[in-house]
Amino acid sequence: MTKILVTGHRGLVGRHLVPRLKSAGYQVVGLDIADGSGDITQPEYIRSVVSNVSGIVHLAAVSRVVWGERNPSLCWQTNAMASHSILDTASQCKQKPWVLLASSREVYGEPDRLPVSEDAPVCPVNIYGRAKAKMEQYAQEARLEGLNTAVVRLANVYGCIEDHEDRVLPAFCRNAAEGRPLRVDGFDHLFDFTHVDDTVRGIAQLVALLNANEHNLPPIHLLPGIGTTLLEAANIAVDAADSDSSIVAAPSRNYDVARFIGNPERAKRLLGWEARITPSEGIRALVKAFQTNASLIETA
Repeated sequence: MTKILVTGHRGLVGRHLVPRLKSAGYQVVGLDIADGSGDITQPEYIRSVVSNVSGIVHLAAVSRVVWGERNPSLCWQTNAMASHSILDTASQCKQKPWVLLASSREVYGEPDRLPVSEDAPVCPVNIYGRAKAKMEQYAQEARLEGLNTAVVRLANVYGCIEDHEDRVLPAFCRNAAEGRPLRVDGFDHLFDFTHVDDTVRGIAQLVALLNANEHNLPPIHLLPGIGTTLLEAANIAVDAADSDSSIVAAPSRNYDVARFIGNPERAKRLLGWEARITPSEGIRALVKAFQTNASLIETA
């Protein structure tokens, strides 16, 4: 049975990916600071598990732009330098496991044109994006030295009530379900929201390719290619909840990218992958999930 290491297995994507990989027949070992199984910034944890796996899905990170701004040093250490350590350790292993690294649309910064292809310039505008871009650079350098690496660029993944409560779509959906105001930091900010179920399906397909010894994969978007403004998302959530929640405008943060839609054609061409859940469908489903959860709590 093929053994795969998933770093960040307790995060939003990891929690949904691990069961999918197990159902596909892989043995999965996790490494995550959240459950005490390991800290990727500590080399001893990495060395203890990398030597006996066939592949690595590297998800662990300081996972939000705002957290990176609050602690730039930790963001760089975790997202860039720890990623380098993982790649370096994998390169030194006798069997050289493949490494799939989760990057972000933040590497593009504020793009000049939409939709953005994977070949667009990398020009990050915040520490989170710069650290992810550096991670990608390390992955390319490791590839040139013989390690099989691949990069997937994710965009605004959502779809779970257990996500961080201040992340934009969970915050909208929870507040709408509870009849509370929705704070919108920039009505016209435009994003390519990607449901976690679509995300893990695409990652699992990439894992299968890497496990079949596919080499030299280019960076790949996993996203629907559908732009939704924050105001549109808020209105969808309120409508889905059938609530009287107000929508309150707030100033946007100066380190946030304001507009992004990605081109999904490469994933379609190389993986046969397309997003199945539109942002509207996903937002409505998340509102219903919050409402169902609230009902269960009330009746418990």
